[in-house]
Amino acid sequence: MRRPFLHSKIHRVSVTAADLHYEGSLTLDGKLMTAAGMLPYQQIDVYNVTRGTRFSTYLIEGPAGAGDCCLNGAAAHRGDVDDRIIIAAYCELEDHEVAIHTPTLVLIGENNQSFQVKQGETPFTTVS
Repeated sequence: MRRPFLHSKIHRVSVTAADLHYEGSLTLDGKLMTAAGMLPYQQIDVYNVTRGTRFSTYLIEGPAGAGDCCLNGAAAHRGDVDDRIIIAAYCELEDHEVAIHTPTLVLIGENNQSFQVKQGETPFTTVS
C-alpha cells in the first residue's frame, strides 16, 4: 500500500508578488526549490500563515537567488505581498519505506535570501 507523506516544505517564505493576470501557479526562487528537492511543475500545497487559507497549485522555477515567491493567476487571490506562506510537497511511500523516510525542511530567513536546511521536524510540546 502506498500512503502520502511530507516530502519537503519551505517554511514561512514571504510572498513578493501577486499577479492575477498570469496564467497560474506559483513562481519560486530556484535556489529554494533546489534546497527543498522540489521540481518545476511539481504539485504543491500552499498554507498561508498570515491569512489561514490553503490551496494547491504547481511550481514554476524563478531565477536562483532572486528571492521570488509570486502567486500567479487565481492563486493571487489567496495572498498579498509580505504574507508568510508554507509550501509543502508530498510523496507516496510503501509501508517498508516509512521508517527510513525523513522530510527536508527549508527554514526561511530575511527577504527570502537566507535559509537553513534540516531533515525532519521536532514535535511541539508544551510546558505545564
